[in-house]
Amino acid sequence: MAFAIEFFLRRIGQGLVIVLLVAFVIFTLLRVVPGDPIRIILGPMTPASVLEQTAQDLGLRDPILMQFGRFIGQVATGNLGRSFIRGQQGGSAGGSQDAAGYNPESRASVAQLIGNALPYSLQLAAVGILFTLIVAIPIGLAAGLNAGRWPDKLGLYVSSLFVSLPNIWVGIVLIFLLSAKTGLLPAIGYKGFAYTIIPAMVLAIELSPVLIRSISVSIAANLGEVYYDVGLVRGLSRWTMIFKHVLRNAAVPLLNLFGAQMIGLLLGGLFVVEYIFSYPGVGMLTINAVFQRDFPIIQAVAILASGALVAINMLVDFTSTTIDRRLKF
Repeated sequence: MAFAIEFFLRRIGQGLVIVLLVAFVIFTLLRVVPGDPIRIILGPMTPASVLEQTAQDLGLRDPILMQFGRFIGQVATGNLGRSFIRGQQGGSAGGSQDAAGYNPESRASVAQLIGNALPYSLQLAAVGILFTLIVAIPIGLAAGLNAGRWPDKLGLYVSSLFVSLPNIWVGIVLIFLLSAKTGLLPAIGYKGFAYTIIPAMVLAIELSPVLIRSISVSIAANLGEVYYDVGLVRGLSRWTMIFKHVLRNAAVPLLNLFGAQMIGLLLGGLFVVEYIFSYPGVGMLTINAVFQRDFPIIQAVAILASGALVAINMLVDFTSTTIDRRLKF
């Protein structure tokens, strides 16, 4: 128990520093790249004096450090701000003013927008990971337990094929085959769970190649260790050694890899797949916010994503130390 408390306290402190650094970098980049969100908010025909006054009212002309400090203070109280573009109903209100001028209170809460989109992203990620495990674990185990034979070659061929397929191309092909051609599954948008299946298949094809090869290599390497031969000499059956010792020893590098895969899923794959399929998750929300220069949404998603990455790494490292206490993080 003392180890767990000390581990989590140390890692939470490190994680907060990482989240703050990521938030500051994203916050700064949004304000130094060319392009003024005020013109998108109010529209191209708005007089320059009104544009400047609105920018000052929103604090966008203050020094970056002052803006960042104000933003972190809001986040610390649970306030993620309001969208620049999206109205209360979630639709785009960019390029228009209210009767009395631009009113931030007429815009949607960022927390509400993310809260509405997050369940869709979590569902897609969960189904994608489930499909990945269904594909990768049997093929990887068979390849690792039969090194040099046909299951090993099959695992190599499958992983090589999958890793060579761009997810955009895979998405288009699956839409054509499973939706447009046969009508088996819906593809674009979301009107029920069935709309998650094809995007999840694209994610599984993207995530499974590295996992297949890592499982097979890790299992094969442990089968070649001295402890495996000693166990057999002492009378333990092959399957007892595999299930009680080989899989346990192979789990640590696989957990670290799986954590890295999850990070990759959050950083890129999920967002791209949601955009391809017009899937109404956080990825789609973020990409639209980037196109519209909707700073509050981008900043909030950056903080939540970096926090999720820190949490994933923390859980993976703690699980690894639980399996093998010789590891220290």
